[in-house]
Amino acid sequence: MFKVPPVFARRLQELLRAMPKAELHIHIEGSLEPELIFALAQRNDVPLPYASVEALRQAYAFTNLQSFLDIYYAGASVLLHEQDFYDMARAYLARAAMDNVAHAEIFFDPQTHTARGVAIETVINGLHRACEDARSELGISSTLILCFLRHLSEASAFETLEQAQPLLDKIVGVGLDSSELGHPPEKFAHVFARCRELGLHLVAHAGEEGPPAYIWSALDVLKVERIDHGVQAMHDAALMQRLAQDRIPLTVCPLSNQKLCVFPDLKNHNLRQLLDAGLCATVNSDDPAYFGGYINENFTQVFAATDMTARHAYQLAFNSFEASFLPAPRKAELIARLQAHIHAFA
Repeated sequence: MFKVPPVFARRLQELLRAMPKAELHIHIEGSLEPELIFALAQRNDVPLPYASVEALRQAYAFTNLQSFLDIYYAGASVLLHEQDFYDMARAYLARAAMDNVAHAEIFFDPQTHTARGVAIETVINGLHRACEDARSELGISSTLILCFLRHLSEASAFETLEQAQPLLDKIVGVGLDSSELGHPPEKFAHVFARCRELGLHLVAHAGEEGPPAYIWSALDVLKVERIDHGVQAMHDAALMQRLAQDRIPLTVCPLSNQKLCVFPDLKNHNLRQLLDAGLCATVNSDDPAYFGGYINENFTQVFAATDMTARHAYQLAFNSFEASFLPAPRKAELIARLQAHIHAFA
């Protein structure tokens, strides 16, 4: 077993920022910073209901998931052309590389755009081109996960899957996001079964605001490989045991949980409890432009608020590579790089 050397508390924050890691829960539309929203609005002649960048930032006072989604979809309205999607993804990947993210698996919401008349090819081709350029120019690998909007119908999800069929070589999997309450995973059982037949990886948001029962449904009905969020699992001992035993990853997003009042105070976040119970928990940024921080801010703030140690830091980074959809040799390479970094740092 790999042993994590002791690290002095004052250097822990530096370790969190410097260690290699993967990001597995990032909504690319949620990385759209206010400055880029205004720049794209001007480029595309799209009117905005805010007078300035600062006025838009001040609107980021959310009371729950739905209050966030209302602004999230309004911000996405400036994305019209392939270059817009490229610029958005390229900006995120540059920032992720600065945070020592070695690999990212990026969510995108095609229905948000096709409903406005933007072709799905425009969305996917722009994002994919940014991923390819970032790989060669920044050394960060990335893949795309197409997410269905759960507040829409399963028929709409099937329509989106059909539109994406010619482009499936440019995505690694499908997910399920948007409003959780009132939209249980089983609503999408048939479309997820079809995606599984197509050989796509499967993930789903469950157990952020929704109950542990949604996590069970995501696992048993949708047959997902990862649970996005999943923090409500703590309220179900049998579920916790299953998640630990089967090493089912949870892509936890601390600042998002705080901003959306799931854990109003980070000192009460259950990330450490999830780790100490043997779960394959990871740290991610969710919608960093809206929730106050990219992946390193999620690491440093939740560690500052809790009593986690360098051992937890290593485990979270290790879990992120283990939980990724990378080929086994690439996972082993990144885990070896992480271990060498931890030893050299300590």
